[in-house]
Amino acid sequence: MTDSPRNIILLSADALRADHLSCYGYNRETSPRLDAFAEDCIRFENAYSASSHTREAVPALLTGEYPDVAVDSRYNLASETIASTLSGEGYATAGFHSNPFVSRAYGFDQGFDHFDDDLRLGQNKLIALAQRAFDKLRNRHYARAPEINERSLDWVESLDDDQPFFLWNHYMDTHGPYEPPNEYATLWAERGLSGRDAQSLYQRAIDDPKSITEDERQLLVDLYDAEIRYNDEYLGEFFEALRERGLLEESLVFVTADHGDAFGEHGYYEHPRYLHEEITKVPLLVRAPDGNSGVVATSASTLDIVSTIRSFCGANDVSLLNPFEDDRRVFSQARGEDDNSHLRRYAVRSAEGACFCEWNKTTGEVKFTETTVRSLRPVLDAHVDERVQQAQKGDTETNTDVDEEIERRLSALGYKE
Repeated sequence: MTDSPRNIILLSADALRADHLSCYGYNRETSPRLDAFAEDCIRFENAYSASSHTREAVPALLTGEYPDVAVDSRYNLASETIASTLSGEGYATAGFHSNPFVSRAYGFDQGFDHFDDDLRLGQNKLIALAQRAFDKLRNRHYARAPEINERSLDWVESLDDDQPFFLWNHYMDTHGPYEPPNEYATLWAERGLSGRDAQSLYQRAIDDPKSITEDERQLLVDLYDAEIRYNDEYLGEFFEALRERGLLEESLVFVTADHGDAFGEHGYYEHPRYLHEEITKVPLLVRAPDGNSGVVATSASTLDIVSTIRSFCGANDVSLLNPFEDDRRVFSQARGEDDNSHLRRYAVRSAEGACFCEWNKTTGEVKFTETTVRSLRPVLDAHVDERVQQAQKGDTETNTDVDEEIERRLSALGYKE
């Protein structure tokens, strides 16, 4: 690898929508630390995730492939991650997160020298049982940002001084149920909620969105914004820790999200498998060692992160550090709500507007559902044609035994009743 950054750092937040960050024009100061960081970054105003939910968005983020290539029909990882590529180039590689959907149970530890997914099973059984009991007692659904920071910085400290590294931190604080800790709970809300009440409200918003009153909707937004501010504080602390170690200036840093979260804009909450803007438009900041900064309005994709990294490995790929064509189009996709659904949703976006369609695998029918610019229909039609051909090549199904700890955490995060 030549002329490459010494270190590569990918920071992603779960369920963080761009338009709730103050550096993206939000009317609340939700992200002062990220705002300051963005001044030294290239900020992409119109960046979109490859999908709208973690099981397809994170695989795409880590592989640079569309979800129908990145994972198999059981959501097991099916493509090589950028960690594997960089490991082959001599980088130490590590990932830190606590989202069970992208845990080692689904093969996401591939290519990582160190992979901490916060799952205790597989270690000492007594310790695992004690950890689980303690997690239940304190209503803990995931590792908070300070824990992710501490674990990842400890790993960085363990490396030899001359060892380049790739680090992926995925933060869960902005994912529901929204339970901002301590003084953050009342930053914008008159009152916080107990863990049980927060989970109950969040689950009802998912299961019965029509039952959510305007006051309850506003409370959800207030608590979500507070979670963003909390996460922002610890992102700022992480940047400071890198700077103190002399690492920030020699690293290529990406900050993004796997998807956003909805608050009733299209009749639903959380992030079901649709492709509307509130759940696909994500922040994207790139801090390059050369100090290049500015704002880019051209459409970008989370897929561009891996292609940017690969461009340093000699690949002739799209790079976020090079200018895009003004009329660039980016695509997103999602399987239907049911894991066994034969429905596939697709979207294309450009500076002109957007176009959406659905493909029924059983009937072969392609139905356009929303279009703001008719000229995008043939563009999306051609893209769907390509994805259909990919799907028809066949999909290898592998069985995944999801353990009890993963089931519990999925339930706590609103994925299971």
